[in-house]
Amino acid sequence: MAQVAAQTMDVKSIKSLAESPALSSVPSAYAFNMNPNDEADPNDPEFAIPIVDMSLLTSESPDQRSKIIQDLIKICQEWGFFIAINHGVPESLMKAMIDACHGFFSLPDEEKEEFKSGNDVLEMFKYGTSYNLALDKVLLWRDFFKVRVHPEFYSLYKPACFSEVSMEFSKRTREVALEIIRAISESLGLEPNYIHDAMNMDRGIQMLAANYYPPCPQPEHAIGIPHHTDHGLVTLLIQNEMNGLQVEHNGKWLTVNGPANGFFVNLADQMQILTNGKYKSVMHRATVNNKATRISIAVPHGPSVDTIIAPAPELLEKEGQAPKYIGMNYKEYIQLQQSSKNYMKSTFDHILA
Repeated sequence: MAQVAAQTMDVKSIKSLAESPALSSVPSAYAFNMNPNDEADPNDPEFAIPIVDMSLLTSESPDQRSKIIQDLIKICQEWGFFIAINHGVPESLMKAMIDACHGFFSLPDEEKEEFKSGNDVLEMFKYGTSYNLALDKVLLWRDFFKVRVHPEFYSLYKPACFSEVSMEFSKRTREVALEIIRAISESLGLEPNYIHDAMNMDRGIQMLAANYYPPCPQPEHAIGIPHHTDHGLVTLLIQNEMNGLQVEHNGKWLTVNGPANGFFVNLADQMQILTNGKYKSVMHRATVNNKATRISIAVPHGPSVDTIIAPAPELLEKEGQAPKYIGMNYKEYIQLQQSSKNYMKSTFDHILA
């Protein structure tokens, strides 16, 4: 095991570490313990994950759309998370995107290293392991890459199929996200385009972020991504056939299980700020397993980098409330969230009014 311990000091990828014949336990640098008593019972009706049928949002029947928008109020207040079905993105495209990401992670480490860059989350693309090797107190059992796909579209040039698939997937995913944001806007009693316009979504940041979680010899002693909230407005996520995403609900952690052609949708920090805390940015994390590799693809959608996000004046007036959060430029918020002083902590504590 001394050999494996030495490898973690200069780890190129968790994939190569996990494939090491000498690996039989989690190296100390990756040691992370979770409390099994915090796990939710998936059979308890209290933890039945909400499902939103997107075809009803685009339905010509006003009654059907109105019903879904009413449902969204409760979902966004109590969960900040749901599964979107019948969203119009072909399952074949979703699978092709996962396969393209698998193709990238299967490249030799030296080829993937070409895409390494600094720690600016908004860079064109970024590849790495863990999260931030200089900052992480516990190394994460994952490799990742992130590509900025909006307002400008960038792509990895390896593997050969990646660019074409990621362009179509990013475009179709954006259509779903904007439809969800319109519905959320209406659920707040605002005009459908209010959030889109106020957040300058025509110039909004959209990322394509893929995570690779190889089998782990002791999954209960490692973590893919620790508990966190996302910094944008909404994030859409897909995965291969392996589960691992957990969301926090009523003080318990629930493993999300959904249809292969569904999008997992979570509200993020700017949505909580904009709604003055009415809608919640959900805490979530990624666990690992000892059976097979899990690949997830998260597509976060946020405001433009120069937008100042603060509680919407129209909502404050309607609800008769004072703002709970101070306004902050989106790029500054991201930098604050990524800073060492916020390691595994809530960024909201720094922007309370």
